[in-house]
Amino acid sequence: MQKIYLDNVATTKVTDEVLTEMLEAYGDTFGNPNSLHSFGRDASALVDKARDRVASLINAKNSEIYFTSGGTESNNWAIIGLALANRAKGNHIITSQIEHPSILEACKNLERLGFEITYLPVDKTGLVDIAGLLHYINHNTILISIMASNNEVGTIQNLKTIAKIAHEKGVLFHTDAVSAMGNFKIDVNDLEIDALSMSAHKFHGPKGVGALYVRKGVKIDNLIVGGEQERGKRAGTLNVPQIVGFGKACEILQENYIIDTKKTKYLRDYFVTEVQKEISNITVNGHLHQRVSQIASISFNNVDAKALLCLLDLAGIAVSTGSACSTGNVEPSHVLLAMGLSIEEAQSTLRFSFGTNNTKEEIDYVVKELKRAVEKLRSISPIKAKK
Repeated sequence: MQKIYLDNVATTKVTDEVLTEMLEAYGDTFGNPNSLHSFGRDASALVDKARDRVASLINAKNSEIYFTSGGTESNNWAIIGLALANRAKGNHIITSQIEHPSILEACKNLERLGFEITYLPVDKTGLVDIAGLLHYINHNTILISIMASNNEVGTIQNLKTIAKIAHEKGVLFHTDAVSAMGNFKIDVNDLEIDALSMSAHKFHGPKGVGALYVRKGVKIDNLIVGGEQERGKRAGTLNVPQIVGFGKACEILQENYIIDTKKTKYLRDYFVTEVQKEISNITVNGHLHQRVSQIASISFNNVDAKALLCLLDLAGIAVSTGSACSTGNVEPSHVLLAMGLSIEEAQSTLRFSFGTNNTKEEIDYVVKELKRAVEKLRSISPIKAKK
């Protein structure tokens, strides 16, 4: 039985080129990059090279890149660090109802510290309500955090518009770009972004390493305290091999993202078209045009998504019901509910996410097995499918 991986938003396979550079960093260049001797200097040079590669990907200065353990830490640091550093200006933060849990939970923590959080609604395509944003900004607003693209349905937000609104009101703008990297070009200067979160494992780098971009001059408090690593902003011995892999993944992404996004868009569009031909009573979620190339979120009427996922898994096909960070949560997707789907519709939804390693032949197999599984589940359902 062949095995097909269509869960590339959850994580991606580390490429051979990335792994090769990581292994070299695990070898002779094993020194602590903060040590003053030659072993430390050699390791520090690798970190500097990686920092340059990460900065280049988003058109930032290398001094504006801080390495973290991944997207969750970057998001926590951005929300909490920016809020605390700018508390003298106000205590109001605006985010959206469809953010990643690492944003939403950080905001909940701040609410316990006396901050006021506004959770903006979205429309049925997953776009943030710009009129609502304008309405809720007030003289106490210090930060707006809106994700670049949603990790469940793929909708791309109007980042430039949101950033301009924020800056016209003297408010900082942060974006969670963890699921966006590799799907469209992000230039922090063109988009006027003050802080940006990213994670290596979303585009063929290693897990456990990410970065927070903070524009020069923006004040941010430390989240992790201790030593003076990362120019005194983030304590802890740097994981040099992971950082090296992160940098290499950024370099590869920058070189190949145009051709890669064309391929994933072709596979995604072909898949959706074939599913619409072969399976009735389905709904494709998210914005039909303003979306990343790799995600297809589909609701299958009268089908339990978890049962469908299990049947596909038995056929060697890996997909997901939504964010991997929410696995184990029995509640329906907060993203889909915010977009107006019913609980039943949310619980009938699967996310298919495509990578450059996938093929058209794989998609044909997936559609065949998906049709078979949906028909099986509908045949035993006590509820008659909607027409």
